[in-house]
Amino acid sequence: MAFTLELEEWVGSVWHRFITRRASVDFPEARVELAPRQRSLALLLRAMGGDGRGVEAASERDLLLRRSLLQQIAGTCRQLPLAWCDADNLRLPASLAVFPEAALNEELYRWLALLAAQSGPMRHWGRDNQRWTRRLLQRYPALRGRYRRLVEAHLQLRPDSASLSRPEAALERALCQALREPGSVAEFPRSERAAWPVPLWLYPPLHLASPLAADLEDSPEDLATTAGEQAGGRKRASRVEDQSRDGGLLILRLENLFSWTEHVDLDRWADDSEDPDSARVAADLDELTLSRTRLRKGGGLKLHLDLPPAEVDDIPLGEGIHLPEWDYRKGRLQEDLVNLQMLVPRDCQPQPLPSRLKPSAQLLRRQFQQLRNDRQWLRQQPQGAELDMQAWLDFHVERAHGACAERGLFMEQRQTRRDLACLLLADVSMSTDAHLNDEHRVIEVIRDSLLLFGETLAGLGDDFALYGFSSLRRQQVRMQELKAFHQRYDDHTRGRIQGLKPGFYTRMGAAIRQATRLLAGCKRQRKLLLLLTDGKPNDLDLYEGRYGVEDTREAVLEARRQGLTPFCITIDREAAAYLPYMFGANGYTLIRQPEQLPLRLPQLYRQLTQP
Repeated sequence: MAFTLELEEWVGSVWHRFITRRASVDFPEARVELAPRQRSLALLLRAMGGDGRGVEAASERDLLLRRSLLQQIAGTCRQLPLAWCDADNLRLPASLAVFPEAALNEELYRWLALLAAQSGPMRHWGRDNQRWTRRLLQRYPALRGRYRRLVEAHLQLRPDSASLSRPEAALERALCQALREPGSVAEFPRSERAAWPVPLWLYPPLHLASPLAADLEDSPEDLATTAGEQAGGRKRASRVEDQSRDGGLLILRLENLFSWTEHVDLDRWADDSEDPDSARVAADLDELTLSRTRLRKGGGLKLHLDLPPAEVDDIPLGEGIHLPEWDYRKGRLQEDLVNLQMLVPRDCQPQPLPSRLKPSAQLLRRQFQQLRNDRQWLRQQPQGAELDMQAWLDFHVERAHGACAERGLFMEQRQTRRDLACLLLADVSMSTDAHLNDEHRVIEVIRDSLLLFGETLAGLGDDFALYGFSSLRRQQVRMQELKAFHQRYDDHTRGRIQGLKPGFYTRMGAAIRQATRLLAGCKRQRKLLLLLTDGKPNDLDLYEGRYGVEDTREAVLEARRQGLTPFCITIDREAAAYLPYMFGANGYTLIRQPEQLPLRLPQLYRQLTQP
């Protein structure tokens, strides 16, 4: 019996491969993928006037085609890859194998990107595509040869009109004429079945023929995928009314109550657990059905933080500062998009250094004292302790040639001040309220790090500034001034540091841009921007995932273009997944034992500032 079942499975798999291959209209040996060409196509689309659109993969579309008997047996040609545009993206097939040559399939990708750059709102599929094609060929006559090759190759693969019914044959002839001479066909015959797909044209966006289609505009948070889910092509979706009554009211009579010791099985109408197979199941589905009354699995209490009242909030310093933000989807900076407010902590009394940190502070001062006492030899001095042999040789050669400039011939050793300025930017978002262990929270480690860092640099004599930052959407990026460059490091600064409280979210790009502006005002040759954080950038609005990472990366690049040295110090063990992209492979470090951060931070500063 087992042998028979295995034989049946083997025969079935062989038959499936055979019939599918015979019924396929594609050319697998010439298939090209979208993924490696996605970036170049997006650049081509924007360069040709694509209005900031991106390029994304599109799922296959259902078409009511006349299929051959072989295709009906194999179950193929029900769904076909088509290109279309929505408000933000050009949706291209994830792979193309419509031509027997890979070069033609690659050329088809480029043609669709060029056509999308000329496209607008679609009112009639046939007339609009002809108009866009004619406009593109008139503007760029060099494309006519490429277009002709694509058309001739495609017409050879289209069905013979003699084998079709009269309405279908009339529609097929009209389409062939429209492809050969764009703009020559004004009216297309009607047919009960769709024409064979035209891969050189754009198709209408997916619209839902349901009365509830207008309700599909859910927020990104409601329909967001969980971590680890596969990000594939866009799915078709439809709205349905949930007729389930499992979640209705439960009516009991008191005489039916059981005693406390009896076990009662309750049928819960919703499950709070995550389904580990949900991503796989969603990837296999062609259509997703959405309902208003169903709850997202793994649901829990979700709180959005709000600003405290003005009388208890930190004290604002002047008006808000308008800063730009990078939108990777449009490929440009959006000017004055973010409002940043400089603040001073309220009701922070001057405090001395905590006694538990005094031994560490004394140890660091002794270690850094030698940097303060570094002495350098100054050459070509009019007087000094030693003769400058290089200056004497230059003087001797110039005198031998009849040109003798006045110069000092001695060397003198003097103590010089380091030409260096540093700004330390600390993340004080709500995530820093988490516990590292049974004794310490992240915010406590950050406070200790700022205190020891300030004690060390105050003893060293380098110019430095200390700031904390958090955010609540783009309208309220908060930057706490703990010590500005012109201020002394004293008990007032120590009190502000010890009064830091975690709150809100992490909009890194705006904080880095403001820190860059502050450092730009320092008249020092070397400028170091240190970022101390426990996680990746995030906020309540679009500042999640790739958007936040791309904006932070652009802010870091802007700082480097102004001559600054940005460096990130993190305790996030997942940092290797995103920090190399934002700061570069050598632009960050991970502290694997966060409780060691207060002592490690000054040592990192010493390594970064060594000449």
